[in-house]
Amino acid sequence: MIPLPLSTIAELTGGVLHTERPETVVGGPVVIDSRAVEPGALFAAFKGERVDGHDFAAAALAAGAAGVLAQRPFGGPGEPRGPAVIVDDVQKALGLLARGVLARLPDTTVIGVTGSAGKTSTKDLIAQVVRHAGETIAPVGSFNNEIGLPLTALRADEGTRHLVLEMGARGVGHIAYLARVARPRIGVVLNVGTAHIGEFGSQEMVARAKGELVEAVPAEGTAVLNADDPLVRAMAARTPAKIVLFGRAPDATVRAADEWLDDAGRARFSLVTPEGAVPVALRLHGAHAVANALAAAAVARETGMELNAVADALAAAEPASRWRMEVSESPGGVTVVNDAYNANPESMRAALDTLGHMARGRRAFAVLGEMAELGASSVAEHAKIGQHVARSGLAGLIVVGAAAAPMADGAAQVGSWTGECVQVDDVGAALTALRERLRPRDVVLVKGSRVAGMERVAAGLLEEDGA
Repeated sequence: MIPLPLSTIAELTGGVLHTERPETVVGGPVVIDSRAVEPGALFAAFKGERVDGHDFAAAALAAGAAGVLAQRPFGGPGEPRGPAVIVDDVQKALGLLARGVLARLPDTTVIGVTGSAGKTSTKDLIAQVVRHAGETIAPVGSFNNEIGLPLTALRADEGTRHLVLEMGARGVGHIAYLARVARPRIGVVLNVGTAHIGEFGSQEMVARAKGELVEAVPAEGTAVLNADDPLVRAMAARTPAKIVLFGRAPDATVRAADEWLDDAGRARFSLVTPEGAVPVALRLHGAHAVANALAAAAVARETGMELNAVADALAAAEPASRWRMEVSESPGGVTVVNDAYNANPESMRAALDTLGHMARGRRAFAVLGEMAELGASSVAEHAKIGQHVARSGLAGLIVVGAAAAPMADGAAQVGSWTGECVQVDDVGAALTALRERLRPRDVVLVKGSRVAGMERVAAGLLEEDGA
């Protein structure tokens, strides 16, 4: 963060300063974990369901924090009670502080990314590409909410050229709030799918929420929109900003041609732009990585990068956040594809298609947990995934947990499938079922929503002495 005296932090957050030295400068990071305090840091004391940060404020000061952002005085009898900025709401104050810091960084380009699927992978790609054109800050993983986004933004300083932020939403108005904290000069909308449809009610409501990002882009900015998604393409009418389309559509400004996957399922394509075309060979697995790469290329082009430099940067990019199409080899010679970070119908189908391509000539197994937050469409969507597995001709499907059980019903509806479907209660039972079936050279996909904890299946396979 840029150095700021506590008095300025109080002004930006609307807080009351409690210190005899208001000129004390916060020059370190803003943290919410007292164990992460560095000299000069600002400790934000959040009160959670199980832990109250105010109980650790004194420890943060003892560790070298320059001050505390708090909602009440802290410390017991005989313990220090400052220096602190006391605010009504620490979360709101954190957003105000981030907005105030970014207002002091006019040379930093804020790039916002949203979508129903692929946000984190695309954010990672964009950051890896534009980093070649200047210092870039982006969160690790999906730090995309009212706490994670301002914490990421507060890492920026005078040397930051690009700030790449993922923006998530649990309802209408959430992205609008995040965009007020960090107004994007470039806003990227990837897709409008069925993820979280149980919370939103319909894809149209999802589109309404995701479109809040492009509404926040100023007229001198750029909205980067998926030309292949009608609901995203229609968002062009919601912003005065310049529109750049990416995708496979013939009229896309940045598009892909001549796509194919190598034997490992890694995407290759020709990147076509108004400046020309250039071949790209990704290290990322799956055809769905192409759309993410096109979005990243469109952003890089808007930052002034030349086409060849963009292609080279895309080719060098690797997965930066865990449990997203991580491909590893088990001690027993089984290829494990760990895509267990999250799941929705669109990402499930994409991962299954990649599995089928990677396993050509080998046996393929899918170990699938539930797709959460699908609301009334949950049973039908899970059944459709089971049907997709069966039609893909995989050797086996292991369905984990009661919520995912309709997958087994869907698979059973495809009478031509000769594979095996096993339904188990939990991760431990899934590992047992796999151990009984796997042979060297088999390929296993592990995927499910976060609540399913499917990454433990992948970890169990990779820790095996044999499979």
